[in-house]
Amino acid sequence: MSDRKYRQRGYQDSGGGREPREKRPQQGPRAERMGPRTPNLMGKREVVRCSSCAALLPPGLDVRGKCLKCGLELHSCKMCTYFDTSARFECSQPITARIPRKDAHNDCQFFLIRSTVERETSSSRPLDARAAFENLFKK
Repeated sequence: MSDRKYRQRGYQDSGGGREPREKRPQQGPRAERMGPRTPNLMGKREVVRCSSCAALLPPGLDVRGKCLKCGLELHSCKMCTYFDTSARFECSQPITARIPRKDAHNDCQFFLIRSTVERETSSSRPLDARAAFENLFKK
């Protein structure tokens, strides 16, 4: 070992001074996993939000009513799934005439309330800045 530049032991050294590894006790057979492993993803939910104020609307709310926060008519073009500003008459369905006010109540036969799929997150805002700072470094 004196003919080498560094003192670390390598593959060329004799294995006489090496310490044996400790064996772990066996814990029994592992459970077999068939197929791919499923990732731990966040849950998803389908929600309806107001197109004007983005308030979350309750699931059983009547579509002929109004938004509870801002008062926008729910059965209007702005709340419809088929509302598209780049399409003819601003609707992706084949309507015969243009509806002039997009936020007013109408009796469109193609109306389907717009719903979005959002992630379910359980993070709540901390009450004070100190708690928020300490939460950054928790393991």
